[in-house]
Amino acid sequence: QVQLVESGGGLVQAGASLNLSCAASGRSVGSVTMGWFRQAPGKEREFVAAIIRIFSSTYYADSVKGRFTISRDSAKNTVYLRMNSLKPEDTAVYYCAAVATGGRPTSTSQFEYWGQGTLVTVSE
Repeated sequence: QVQLVESGGGLVQAGASLNLSCAASGRSVGSVTMGWFRQAPGKEREFVAAIIRIFSSTYYADSVKGRFTISRDSAKNTVYLRMNSLKPEDTAVYYCAAVATGGRPTSTSQFEYWGQGTLVTVSE
């Protein structure tokens, strides 16, 4: 079992930055693939970014590539999502997720464990 707790959401203006955190317990963040998803009102949950277990390679949705950065701190057992140049369309509840298997998962069904989410609101 992996327990995930997100934090760091808030209300910011367009162009600002935010740093989301996902604290994990139950397993080392280095031993699982960790991902960030988001869900805007009335929309389906969508993939944002992930960092692959062990090797730490990362991959991103096209909509955030070049603006968002996923990273992990094994000492703190925490994964981060640094979000720069935020846009109103980035407004959503952001969820942290984990899966113990390999590959490059991007769909919600491929992830086993989920946090409760943290709200990010970007105003004009």
